[in-house]
Amino acid sequence: MLELTKKILVKVSFDAKLFQKELLKSLNWITDAEEIKRFQEWCIVEFGAKYPKIIKKTFAQVSLSSIRN
Repeated sequence: MLELTKKILVKVSFDAKLFQKELLKSLNWITDAEEIKRFQEWCIVEFGAKYPKIIKKTFAQVSLSSIRN
């Protein structure tokens, strides 16, 4: 599932709103903390120059929601 998510993010990376929407959806699918960390590192490498705020904000939202639950 993670590889499919990466392909989708690459394809929608032309649009910031689509990218953020798909990133959030993908983070709802991933449940393993280590996998989320690797995925975040991949996102930073691939899209960090283009969407640093979106990546930071979205991963922070997911971290906060997992702490609350």
